[in-house]
Amino acid sequence: MHEMKAEPRTGTRLYAVDNLRVALTALVVAHHVAVTYGNIPLWFYTEPAKDGSGVLLDLLVMVNQAFFMGFFFLISGFFTPGSHDRKGGRAFVRDRLVRLGIPLLVFLVLLRPLVNFGGLAERPGMPYWQYYLGSWDPGPMWFAEVLIVFGLVYALWRTRARPLDRRSVPLRLRWVVLYVLGLAAVTFLWRIPVPTGSYVPVLGLPSPQCLPQYASMFVLGCVAHRRGWFESLPARAGRLGFAAAGLSTAVLLPAAVLTGGAVSQAAMALWESAFAVSLIIGLLVLFRERFGGQGPRGKWLSDHAFTVYIIHPVVLVALGYALRPLAAIAIVKFAVMLVVALPLCWWLASLVRSLPGAKRVL
Repeated sequence: MHEMKAEPRTGTRLYAVDNLRVALTALVVAHHVAVTYGNIPLWFYTEPAKDGSGVLLDLLVMVNQAFFMGFFFLISGFFTPGSHDRKGGRAFVRDRLVRLGIPLLVFLVLLRPLVNFGGLAERPGMPYWQYYLGSWDPGPMWFAEVLIVFGLVYALWRTRARPLDRRSVPLRLRWVVLYVLGLAAVTFLWRIPVPTGSYVPVLGLPSPQCLPQYASMFVLGCVAHRRGWFESLPARAGRLGFAAAGLSTAVLLPAAVLTGGAVSQAAMALWESAFAVSLIIGLLVLFRERFGGQGPRGKWLSDHAFTVYIIHPVVLVALGYALRPLAAIAIVKFAVMLVVALPLCWWLASLVRSLPGAKRVL
């Protein structure tokens, strides 16, 4: 099949994308709950697993990491050209700095002290101001940092080049395959100087080894907006996407785990690229076909999703301390926290957005 035959383009708002943002935000919460109780201690509060179920949580973290933040950047890129078209260059830049910069500063100044105080207990005698500066990290708001940079680069590009014209162009299968192979190759080369597990201090990038995926997904989102790819992907592409995601996992992930050196790294880069692209295509079609509408509840969830992303560390750390006395295996504590955290995050987000002036930013 040389071309993915296009479905008619509707020209209406893609509520499916809004619904996807809700689902991905919930997945971010689940991801950090899994980190809390798994064996990857990269969170503000952790209880390392003392049983075998922690491996399942680690697997969830690895699978999520392969695609979900790249998906966020794809969606962000999708909305970028239209925002620039409506507002113009200066207003677009100002809007990005307000809607991303202010939440970033709020997290750093107000919320971070609420979630990282546990580390101070491990450094008796250290003044808090010294600990605060020494542990400087934007937490999950690294996403806002990178988006600000991507937005500024896009605005600069628009001052020097004409944007793509808006017309439907069917997404061809060979383009998808070439992108997967190209992304895998660039990722493999990128991870020679920036191996998995790298960390960028101050900026707080937890996964700089994935930057090729993030940047290219943002660019693809911009192109998808102009070419109507989200709206016109055929239903068959969704089924093929899910099948390819499963097949790539069955073949490439064992190869990455069971081998070593460059072979393992190449297999992992290829798996992440193939899995991410395939699953994203599958989810885009699934949500467009099955979850393409939005009622009052869906709108409420969508309106508060970004605020949930900002404040969820406070909720998870508080619940971590509250559930500390609970004697249970890791996956049970994961389930208990997640069931409580999701509605609590959205409820707290609704309170935050009800503050005077909050909706201008959030």
